Amino acid sequence: MFNEFLYAKIHRATVTEANLDYVGSITIDKTLLDSVNIKANQKVEILNINNGERFSTYVIEGKENSGIICLNGAAARKAQVNDKIIIVAYALLSQDEQKNFTPKIAHVDEKNRLIEA
Repeated sequence: MFNEFLYAKIHRATVTEANLDYVGSITIDKTLLDSVNIKANQKVEILNINNGERFSTYVIEGKENSGIICLNGAAARKAQVNDKIIIVAYALLSQDEQKNFTPKIAHVDEKNRLIEA
C-alpha cells in the first residue's frame, strides 16, 4: 500500500511577480528548487498565507539565486506581489519508505534567499 506524504516544502516565500499573460505555472528560483529536490514540470500545491487560496500548478525553473517566485497565467489571479506563500510537493511512499522518510524543508527570508534547508 502507498500513502501520500509531504515530500518537500518552501516555507513563507514571497511572491515577486504575477504574470497573467503566461500559459500557467509557477517560476521558482533554481537554488530553492535544488534545496528541496523539486524538479521543473513537477506538480506543486501553493498555499497563500495572505488570502487562504490553495491551488495546484507545475514548476518552471527560474534563474539561480534570482529570488524569483512568479505566478503565471491563471495562478496570477490567486496571489498578489508580496503575498507570502508555502510551496509544497507530495510523494507516494510505500510502507517501507515511510519508516525512514524525512521531507526536505527550505526556509527563506523576505527576498527568497535560503536561510535553512
